[in-house]
Amino acid sequence: MRSDAFAAASGFTRQVVPGSGFSHLVYIAKNHAETHKKSAWHVYIEGDGMPWIRRHIITTDPTPSKPLMLQLMAQDSHPAIYLGRPCYFGMARDLACNPWVWTYGRYSEQVVESMRTALTSLVNANAITSLVLIGHSGGGTLAMLLAERVPQTRLVVTLAGNLDIDAWTARHGYTTLSHSLNPTRRPPLPRHIDQLHYVGKNDKNVPPEMLEAAVRQQQNARMLVLDGVEHQQGWDNYWTKILQTADFSGRSYE
Repeated sequence: MRSDAFAAASGFTRQVVPGSGFSHLVYIAKNHAETHKKSAWHVYIEGDGMPWIRRHIITTDPTPSKPLMLQLMAQDSHPAIYLGRPCYFGMARDLACNPWVWTYGRYSEQVVESMRTALTSLVNANAITSLVLIGHSGGGTLAMLLAERVPQTRLVVTLAGNLDIDAWTARHGYTTLSHSLNPTRRPPLPRHIDQLHYVGKNDKNVPPEMLEAAVRQQQNARMLVLDGVEHQQGWDNYWTKILQTADFSGRSYE
């Protein structure tokens, strides 16, 4: 698998971690773990990948061909976890997997709870006291949904985060994700969790105005619009600066 080769070259450790009902591929980077012993670990959550081949044809494996978050994690000097989603990265053969999991139920209670279980296991195994959850697109959706369930969360960073899935499906004429949880319809995250929500000025998938409406409903949340960034492209040009901003926001967690 291409992601395994990239992860190995980046010095990441590969694990398969059980969740609740699903297995999760995980890559761990303990970069400078001693230096950053008291600071937050960064948790990277990938976007939706390829749930559909075409509008009416569901893929048999939704894994993205070029995982953006794995590439960004390779630039991060903090200890970090790449938390795979259910049925992605070769896990689609799990008995619990079926196309519902990566289409209409991609942010369902079952998906979120299994990811919470897997992440809690990693938190306990590594004695982690603080987390920064970082998600791109649908990974941002999951980061918001996980934040309310994982008490170690101190900061959520989303890149082109789909924070209102009803507005998103309506805008694009997609079928409603009727079995998924919508961050906008959840209570706002508590004030002790900081939020940084980034979006590209040229993003046609999650445009700035759609994200702005969702961010207004949150507490302690900032939205930042980046020039020269589209939904998938351009993030690597800003990633070092975004990590520095996250570090500044997270100083009180160290």
